[in-house]
Amino acid sequence: MPKIHFLCAAMLAGSLLVPTTSSAQIGGFIKRKAKERIEQKIVECMASDLECIRKAKADGKDVKVKEGGEATTDAEGGSAAGGASASLKPGEGVWVNYDFKPGARPLFIEDFTKEEVGNFPRRLEFTDGNMEVAEWKGGRYLRVSSWPGKFVINLPEQLPERFTLEFDITPGHGSNWHVVRFTENPTQDVRFRTYGSKGNAGVFGDGLQAAAMTPGELGKGIFRARIMADGNYVKVYINDTRLANIPNAKIGRSKKISFEIPGREDDPVFMTNISVMAGGKKLYDALTESGRVATQGIYFDSGSDRIKPESTPTLKEIGAMLKEHADLKLTIEGHTDNVGNAQANHDLSHKRAAAVKAILVSSHGIDAARLEATGFGDKKPVAPNATPEGRQQNRRVELVKS
Repeated sequence: MPKIHFLCAAMLAGSLLVPTTSSAQIGGFIKRKAKERIEQKIVECMASDLECIRKAKADGKDVKVKEGGEATTDAEGGSAAGGASASLKPGEGVWVNYDFKPGARPLFIEDFTKEEVGNFPRRLEFTDGNMEVAEWKGGRYLRVSSWPGKFVINLPEQLPERFTLEFDITPGHGSNWHVVRFTENPTQDVRFRTYGSKGNAGVFGDGLQAAAMTPGELGKGIFRARIMADGNYVKVYINDTRLANIPNAKIGRSKKISFEIPGREDDPVFMTNISVMAGGKKLYDALTESGRVATQGIYFDSGSDRIKPESTPTLKEIGAMLKEHADLKLTIEGHTDNVGNAQANHDLSHKRAAAVKAILVSSHGIDAARLEATGFGDKKPVAPNATPEGRQQNRRVELVKS
């Protein structure tokens, strides 16, 4: 009997030391399972599907970002307007009549990435309520969990006659308004909310109630709120839809922008990607004056030269300018901030300038011989890269008279 036990032990030891068909199959099975576990950690998202990107990062997964039929890896998540297909190009679909153009000079830029989670943001002025920076959907947001949550943005100068304001925000509790005021005791203010499953926005006060609803479903996700003001002329947008077009709005101007957000502990509001921009001159007027003009109104997918459809108004203005002035020739310059690899930034800036030239030729009928495209990466900053506003100003497309 002991010999039998010894023989069994020897056979068992041999099965561990000598490769057999069974052990090879087991090894292959283990390798396949390891590969599957790695692949399960990779999520594929379209470059403009920031909800997919943020959720994957929040779940601790790697992101493979697809640009059409090709794929690149590890793209950044940024701000994007919702409500339109990622496959649309500028001037297609809902973007045909879209007319929002951001101001030319950043006054305040904030996405809370430099803030400590759990703290109230240092660059905002607290007024009332419960608010803190929170990690959510792969990014950092101001979480408003009281009704109302009130805070102020202090600007470096008084808002000019022409300015734009943008921010990403969730709908919040019930059908209550997100209120934005541009002076301490405004005659009128601007408001955003959801009503049922639709977005609603407009200008209210002093006998004026000018608002409308989005034509499609808004749902419970993040939406992009936009305001474009030129004197008393104010336009208000949710995502790709203009909901108010008011020629006599009296919203006022000051060095402060006040927010009143209807959050609750069990239904908080999340807000990020705030952008306040001073409006500039028309492109041709600025070009005539100084021989070059920078635009902040051409948007690209992060890390890509794919032009986003919300670039439509700026591209239309450039195309119209070139058609109206047939002798005008331009060099299109791409510029970046200093974040990331310098050579990669240089290459990307050149590709983006070339993409702008290509769409002006293909979609606006401009003779390619009138346009040159080049990129400088971060070599020609127009502001220090030490602040969010400076980096935003350096990420630009410039038009230069040839």
